[in-house]
Amino acid sequence: MAVYTHVPAEEMEALLARYDAGTLVSAKGIAEGVENSNYLVDTSSHRFILTLYEKRVDVADLPFFLSLLDHLADKGLPVPRALRDRQGVQLQTVSGRPACLIEFLNGVSVTHPTPAQAHATGVALGRMHAALADFGGQRANALGPDGWVALAARCGDDLDAIAPGLKARVSEELAYLADNWPGELPHSVVHADLFPDNVLMLGDEVSGVIDFYFAAREVRAWDVAVTHAAWCFENDGTGFDQNRAAALIAGYDAAFGLSSAERAAFPALARGASLRFLLTRAWDWLNTPADALVTRKDPLAFLRRLDFYRDAVPGALGL
Repeated sequence: MAVYTHVPAEEMEALLARYDAGTLVSAKGIAEGVENSNYLVDTSSHRFILTLYEKRVDVADLPFFLSLLDHLADKGLPVPRALRDRQGVQLQTVSGRPACLIEFLNGVSVTHPTPAQAHATGVALGRMHAALADFGGQRANALGPDGWVALAARCGDDLDAIAPGLKARVSEELAYLADNWPGELPHSVVHADLFPDNVLMLGDEVSGVIDFYFAAREVRAWDVAVTHAAWCFENDGTGFDQNRAAALIAGYDAAFGLSSAERAAFPALARGASLRFLLTRAWDWLNTPADALVTRKDPLAFLRRLDFYRDAVPGALGL
């Protein structure tokens, strides 16, 4: 279970007493997620998520994330607000960690999305980008192109322990992206991690978009490419589903839309998306013990995506 910090019942009761939230009935650690400790909290009147921010989340970034969620919720998007206590405070301290009590949203994360669910996700992403047009928050993307170079250097020769020749393949891709990255495209704050486990579905409808802790200002269409790479393959990076891809792009086009320049750049954006997750998974693979609470995810699943996008043309991607 990916719960790093244990919260005693007495401390949880003390937290709830600051809110008009009822009394504690039960609290259960949530296994999903690798960045923070999360609890499903039931009270006599409500259900909440309690999130404790662990070391991988910079406390200095939390005001950005909280204002982002408030902005999107105010625009009517299905995102969970961090609730304010009776004193108007969102950010608390629980068991020595910064923490928030967060709205609970109904829905489930799907493992094998359908084209209809991919379409709904494209619509949700497009609505989010439209809602962010007047959001002024600023956060640099530490996992953008400059970050990929730094992370590859930190992994170093150990990349070849994951797969022979992986270091050279990563270097080749970094060189390509340095020459072809479409940084002149429009920028926006983006989610940057819209995998199926960060989208809640009720049937074929999106009921929630969660986990904005990689959100940053970046090339806006890169967010579409990240979502494309996350939703349009099997989990192991094989089996590209063109119907799912076409549905995702059609949904995004219906709500916001890609320009002709963004479509032309999409293969490079998708290669950048694949490299980003290849490198972060490689780093975690190399630095997480095999028996750790968090299951290591296969970096090569994104090498397979990267190879697919390298050989693809925009028309084959559902554009």
